[in-house]
Amino acid sequence: MSTANNLPINQKWLLKRHPDGLVKPEDFEFVEEPARIPGNGEVLVRTEYISVDAFIRTSLNKQEGFHMAVPLGGLVTALAVGRVIESSAPGLAAGDAVSGPLGAQTYGTFPAAMLQKVDDRLPISTYLGALGLTTGLTAYFGILDVGQVKAGETVLVSGAAGAVGSIAGQIAKIKGARVIGIAGGPDKARFLTETLGFDAAIDYRNEDVAARIKELAPEGLDVFFDNVGGEILEAAIANIRTRGRVAICGAISQYNDQQHVKGPSTYLKLAENYARMEGFTVLHFAERFAEAGAELAGWLASGQLKMPEHIEPGIESFPIALQKLFTGGNMGKMLVKP
Repeated sequence: MSTANNLPINQKWLLKRHPDGLVKPEDFEFVEEPARIPGNGEVLVRTEYISVDAFIRTSLNKQEGFHMAVPLGGLVTALAVGRVIESSAPGLAAGDAVSGPLGAQTYGTFPAAMLQKVDDRLPISTYLGALGLTTGLTAYFGILDVGQVKAGETVLVSGAAGAVGSIAGQIAKIKGARVIGIAGGPDKARFLTETLGFDAAIDYRNEDVAARIKELAPEGLDVFFDNVGGEILEAAIANIRTRGRVAICGAISQYNDQQHVKGPSTYLKLAENYARMEGFTVLHFAERFAEAGAELAGWLASGQLKMPEHIEPGIESFPIALQKLFTGGNMGKMLVKP
């Protein structure tokens, strides 16, 4: 049993001020304090990887949206994986690997009911990436249930070099679709085609996205999986086919100014082409998480699915990692390793 004299020191990030536009390191406060001894039904966890996700930015605003707002002075929200180092709860023992909303910190004491025990025969970071709630599972349901991708269809994915987009595109390929990815810069474009097996890529920083969509999909798009919003969403809707589907997963281009979100001016194309646009979050599919996880794990094991990781070392790097996520500084899953 721990005592107050030998508890580990927890390093954590608190919200100091609500960000104005792109997050900055000065929006956060770095604090060190002793971890707390677990009470009855609780466990003390050492964080091994922190998931850096776009939703974190939406939780830092003054107004609460879909994601609960972090109060000033509160621990910054983040999903993470770690290991139990002390337990006062049945079902979890020291050494067990767990995942859950551990936050942007190195240690934390939690009710065991908040955490999920994971199989550590796989690298523990897999449960934030390919098997993660905000990554693999999100991509799975967005492509298969919302997008309803079928063999032979043409699929466009925005934010395709990021965590969700890279998995979404690969799942579409597994299902026999022709996949075009949108990403920023020639290196990311090559990453999509040469590493992930996409059929084509559009470099939005150096190419005319609308023109390239027409060139690469002259008969139109059957499915558009959107992580970006804004002008890219407009261009995709303008090229949607009859009975096409637009799956709204995210809109990272809009998160820094949610008081002035720009909607698509081309939305009448949906009516013209008897197409539909549907938003979703992974939580709408909670009863099927086990099913999706099993199929994703099978694709990983067979080599059909890849999940490259971008790891920023040290808990001190968390604010910069979050900033990089919004400026295109990663390929694959963005993680912080404390």
